[in-house]
Amino acid sequence: MSSIAVIDYGMGNLHSVAKALEHVQPGVEVRVTADPALVRSADRVLLPGVGAIRDCMAEIRRLGVDAEVREAITSGKPFLGICVGYQALMEFSEENGGVDCLGEFEGRVNFFGNDLRDADGERLKVPHMGWNQVYRTREHPLWANIEDGSRFYFVHSYHVQAKQRDQVTATCHYGVDFDVAIARDNVFAVQFHPEKSQKVGLQLLQNFLNWNGRP
Repeated sequence: MSSIAVIDYGMGNLHSVAKALEHVQPGVEVRVTADPALVRSADRVLLPGVGAIRDCMAEIRRLGVDAEVREAITSGKPFLGICVGYQALMEFSEENGGVDCLGEFEGRVNFFGNDLRDADGERLKVPHMGWNQVYRTREHPLWANIEDGSRFYFVHSYHVQAKQRDQVTATCHYGVDFDVAIARDNVFAVQFHPEKSQKVGLQLLQNFLNWNGRP
């Protein structure tokens, strides 16, 4: 039986993620846990996250999740980051006055701004909340059977700008262009919430559960 560890550091929408995984692949063993042994022995690892990055990073470090993430990534097993779990992989976030993140990827997490506007000059609400189109910049196994330009569900006030452009697999536009998905080796991470994105989101989770961790 395939197993996936959903890392629990008290800051993620764990129930909905776990239920979505069980829905797309009945029989999969979903472990919602921060136990290093259970994370280490799982076939796949998922890092979720919601809320303020300062609180998330504080709990990640207090519980030793930073070491679990690093070990999972270096092990070569498939790894998926979602929302703040994606932002936490970067070097630094502007949120909460500036917070150092895990530094697994080069790049920053920037605020959308207080005067964000569309092409017609109309003010855009922050946080960016709701459905928006995602455009691929390169192919990846996790995009299988998902049409380019599909709409995914977002809830965030801060966005990633990755430094290594060849690691970006998709972008989105909301007043500014920003990076919504990155990948390197066995790691894939997204800003949107696949568990809330209906058919296309469930397809991405199915692709993750079928992925062997190779580009």
